[in-house]
Amino acid sequence: MNRKAKIALVLALVAVVAMAFRVSWNALRDVAKAIGADGTGANLYPFVVDGLMALALVAALVLTGDARRFALRVLAAYTLASLVLNYVHGLVPALHSESVDWGRLADWNPANWVLVLLATSLPVGSIYFGSDLVAKVLHHRPAIESDEQKSAQDAVNRSMSDQGEPADETAALLVEVDSSSAPSVEPIEARPQRVAAAESTRPRRATGRVPVAARSTRPVRTEAELLAEARSLTESWPAEKLTGEGIRKALRTSPAKARIVRETLKAERERDTAAAVAG
Repeated sequence: MNRKAKIALVLALVAVVAMAFRVSWNALRDVAKAIGADGTGANLYPFVVDGLMALALVAALVLTGDARRFALRVLAAYTLASLVLNYVHGLVPALHSESVDWGRLADWNPANWVLVLLATSLPVGSIYFGSDLVAKVLHHRPAIESDEQKSAQDAVNRSMSDQGEPADETAALLVEVDSSSAPSVEPIEARPQRVAAAESTRPRRATGRVPVAARSTRPVRTEAELLAEARSLTESWPAEKLTGEGIRKALRTSPAKARIVRETLKAERERDTAAAVAG
């Protein structure tokens, strides 16, 4: 739906709500007069009931979770109360008179007491529920997450569930880097200085090549060597123990290489099993 269609839909909703408010105006005003409200109070009474319904509707569109369900309950409760009062106004012809200042909402005393209690409690409820809804809207902080972050997180979760490894552990591990393959640092050519530099007590960084003694002495194993070592170590392992984390700890290698070795070993076992079944 394009923007113009949305604007037209919102304007149509506003028009319908405004007309419904006008239709309900007379009924709620006459009910307010019947329970003893003066002229000004009777004219403001429809805003108390139907106005809170509009406020609850807006809050329900903004809030989420339990706060949204609370706004919907308030909207449903005040909608039902407005319906009851409009229904009573239609049943009692005496309420339709312009000169009525006070009257009964029902001939049966218990019903009249309940209706008077309902009509008089709506303004107090509007103060309480309206304040609560506004506070919830003002303190609402929606969690905004981009589509790219959601898709990336979903991809990581699916990948980790397929591999049987926790996502946070894999994300925290770093890929093994051979320090001996790091590029050497060339010496900086000395430039002549016109003014002698002041003596500094700060330690100076090394500007030459990294000494052989400072380099890592750990040998770099190829994939073939890792695979051969893994075959001998995991020959007696059951299938459920053949995980990337177990291989990584046994070979003391990176998670990426451990996963490659694991997939290769699984493929070999499946091939051997299929050949045994076929034979």
